Amino acid sequence: MKINPIIPIWLMAILCIGMLAMKRRGVWNYIRQILIVVLIFAMNLRIMVFSHDVPKKELNIDVLFVIDNSMSMLAEDFDGEGRRIDAVKDDCEYIMDMMQGCRFSVISFGNYAYRLAPYTSDKDVIMSIIKSLEGQTQYYAQGTSLNLPFPLMLDALKKDAEQNEDRVQLVYFFSDGEITSKGEKLGSYSDAKEYVFSGAVLGYGTEEGGRMKVRTYEGDDYGVPSYMKTRDKSGKKVDAISYIDEKNLESIADDLGIEYYHVEKSTTLRDVLGDIDEYIDEYATEGLTGTEGYVETYYWFAIPIAALLIYDLIYYKRRVRE
Repeated sequence: MKINPIIPIWLMAILCIGMLAMKRRGVWNYIRQILIVVLIFAMNLRIMVFSHDVPKKELNIDVLFVIDNSMSMLAEDFDGEGRRIDAVKDDCEYIMDMMQGCRFSVISFGNYAYRLAPYTSDKDVIMSIIKSLEGQTQYYAQGTSLNLPFPLMLDALKKDAEQNEDRVQLVYFFSDGEITSKGEKLGSYSDAKEYVFSGAVLGYGTEEGGRMKVRTYEGDDYGVPSYMKTRDKSGKKVDAISYIDEKNLESIADDLGIEYYHVEKSTTLRDVLGDIDEYIDEYATEGLTGTEGYVETYYWFAIPIAALLIYDLIYYKRRVRE
């Protein structure tokens, strides 16, 4: 079971407390009021339960994830002290949940760029690959170049367009926008624009920056990494800080013809995918059943809410006549 609230839980809790504060006269009337408020709160949670027989749309949509796996993505400045890379993992999973029936592929880049998976509709395979991303080790990292993933990305988009003319392609580009390779300047991504139907460039990190807890060597225990150090102007060792560079990310978004979003909280993706239903149905083929996944349960709460509201309507109409 999992939840996917429509309105943030804290805000819905405030609204529900406000509704309960307007107490009705009469014990039974107030009990009905409490029941309605509790059911509304539960419906807003969008509780989803696992099922082996989930209706599934096959969508003629291919989604390419391009993920920055450089050391700076380990910086701890997402929504407080969360790691950027962990936020990316959660957001990828959220996108796949919202776009079930699509095919997904992954490109990651750090010192080098890799196509980690071809297009597949197997969410478990894609998520296992994404969850394995943990940035570079301290002595392996050679600086970040945002130009690295472009040749692979262009090749993947071009070949997919040639082989699947009836499918559209979405690109989600995840990065903090930092370029740390000496003398490196951001190149153009515009050659890929003709193959990109939609998507977004998603920026992680803050202007204040965050420290990076990194491993020294590839075989190090993941449980005991240490914060990366650098030297200040006086030569003193201090924690290295990584900062977001939104100008680079905005430039990539402009080149691809898609929007840029600064992802500061876990709810940002709802805004990014808010209008996705407008074109998903257009590219859907016939539905399939017998697949595993999660099903909505909100209508279980909507039925008793409707029944209680109808009862209230009849009850108060009678009182007015009396």
